Amino acid sequence: MTDPFMETLGLKVRHLAPGEAVVAGVVGEGHLNLHGTVHGGFLYALADSAFALASNSRGPAVALSCRMDYFRPLLPGAEVEARAKEVNLSRRTATYQVELLSEGKAIALFTGTVFRLGGEEG
Repeated sequence: MTDPFMETLGLKVRHLAPGEAVVAGVVGEGHLNLHGTVHGGFLYALADSAFALASNSRGPAVALSCRMDYFRPLLPGAEVEARAKEVNLSRRTATYQVELLSEGKAIALFTGTVFRLGGEEG
């Protein structure tokens, strides 16, 4: 399962199950900032894609809030993986944590909460 934005960025779904998702990408020349390292927007989009897939695996959901902490830069050619996992599920909301990893090292951490449109507890 992908969407046009994910395809544009070259992101691939590696795993999808209820409440979890893994999405991966490779840092390309078009993903760089003015310092020559990965742009935070690319990492955010990667994390947000895993977040969206994990949260919508329980039924339709829309983001209420998101936060991202960046730990280290990446250079072109680096492979990065976003691993989303559900940390709280209620009838109307759910919260997910997304770890971004490259070569086993933490690159960034994303946390997001969704409003569940279906409202059924998983």
